[in-house]
This record gives sequence, structure tokens and C-alpha cells, in this order.
Amino acid sequence: MQLLTGSIPLASTEFRDFGCYNEFGMKKSELAKGLALESGLTEAEAADRLDRVVNEIITKLRKGQPAPLPGLGKFTQGADGKLAFVREGTKRRG
Repeated sequence: MQLLTGSIPLASTEFRDFGCYNEFGMKKSELAKGLALESGLTEAEAADRLDRVVNEIITKLRKGQPAPLPGLGKFTQGADGKLAFVREGTKRRG
């Protein structure tokens, strides 16, 4: 089982303030550049789409709902408030 955990403050009103992109090893600009190259978007458009995806994930987690990423896995928030990512095809223990 591969379970990634971290602490992202879901009560934050602005998700960009806590560096969720680089907390897991990549900078937003690197992700946006890769997305732009693969999709034909500009880097600014790709960055905007990344912001929207992250905002949607955080919104779902704030509501106590899992935030799935089809083909990858899903983000969940445990009873202790910690964020977890469960890769698709694995089961979370506990």
C-alpha cells in the first residue's frame, strides 16, 4: 500500500498561501510548464487550471468529502485532520 500523508491547512481561505505545490516536491511553475507542453495551453492557462483543480480538492476536503483524481487515487482527510492520498488500486489501512 502506498499512502502519502501531509498536513495542509484546509481552513485556509487561500490555498496558494501554504505552498501545497512544493510541499510534495514540485513547484507550481514546473507543473504548469509540463501541463502547457503536453496540452498546448500557455503556461498561464495551465497554472490557472492547476489552481482550479487544487481549489476543488480543498473545497471537497473542507466538506468532509474525498477528492478523487481519476486514474491516480484520492485525497481524504482523516479523523485527526491529516491529509492522506491513497493511490488507486490500494486500500487504506486503519
